Amino acid sequence: MILYSRSINSLRIIIFTLFSVAFTGITTAASKEEIDIEVADSLEKFQQEVTGGKKFLEKAEGILVFPDVVKAGFGIGGEYGEGALLIKGKTVDYYNTAAASIGFQLGAQFKTVILVFLKKDALDKFRNSNGWEVGIDGSVALIELGVGKDINTINMADPIVGFVFSNKGLMYNLTLEGSKITKLNK
Repeated sequence: MILYSRSINSLRIIIFTLFSVAFTGITTAASKEEIDIEVADSLEKFQQEVTGGKKFLEKAEGILVFPDVVKAGFGIGGEYGEGALLIKGKTVDYYNTAAASIGFQLGAQFKTVILVFLKKDALDKFRNSNGWEVGIDGSVALIELGVGKDINTINMADPIVGFVFSNKGLMYNLTLEGSKITKLNK
């Protein structure tokens, strides 16, 4: 019984440490300058990894970039990130994204999320909202590109297109449904 109790306590310490490390960056909000630097780096990575990415972004009415979204969980999970909305290449507002999940999950993941607003009315609806939830306030088409595909060869009829990157490149089979995006006062 003593061995069992020690194992449970050790597991609790490991879980606490995991969450502490995963969410350390979240507890201190990034400055505007830090977000701007990370957004610029993320857009550069997008343009390098996605063939035709630069031309595609030039068609955008607005681009919302969350450079570092951290997701962690142990049965119950959550994710959080801060980013910026760019219009014509200039930052106009800062936002955060947050989501919660329940189910089998253990660990932490870092990702970059880029939402491209291709239609002005979709961008206006987003900017005029008081907290915007993916799937409820607007639908986001996640793009999955295979090797050698050019983004300009894909027919884009959706008003909002999303991309998700990890340290390993463009991620597949993901969803943004349920992510809540809220404007920050910065």
